[in-house]
Amino acid sequence: METETQLTATEREFTLQLSATPRGARLARLLATEQLRAWGLPFEAAGHVVAELAANAVTHGRVPGRDFHLALRATDDAIRVEVTDTRAERLPELRPPAADAESGRGLLLVEALATRWGVAVGVPPRKTTWAELAVRA
Repeated sequence: METETQLTATEREFTLQLSATPRGARLARLLATEQLRAWGLPFEAAGHVVAELAANAVTHGRVPGRDFHLALRATDDAIRVEVTDTRAERLPELRPPAADAESGRGLLLVEALATRWGVAVGVPPRKTTWAELAVRA
């Protein structure tokens, strides 16, 4: 299910429900960047953030048979990315990965690109990991 709402001239919203698979994570990034491009907003940094948060939802937040949800909210000044999964008991942590680790670098990238980020626990079993990025003129 896909929805787009034009709230005001400067406030926009895009939401999407995707399968919690690697393909769903790739599709989240592709559709998010295309939506930001259509809105005339910078999409490179936000695309990386979407990719990392969606990959985390698929890798660490996946429950068989349950999807994840992507939401973009944008104004002329900021882009907010939200990814909701169904593993509230597994909260993301920002920590440097071990030298030989294959994972653990995603949130470091989010930290570097976003002006701020966090996690909101919702109605069980949901959690939303979000990040806000400033829109540069």
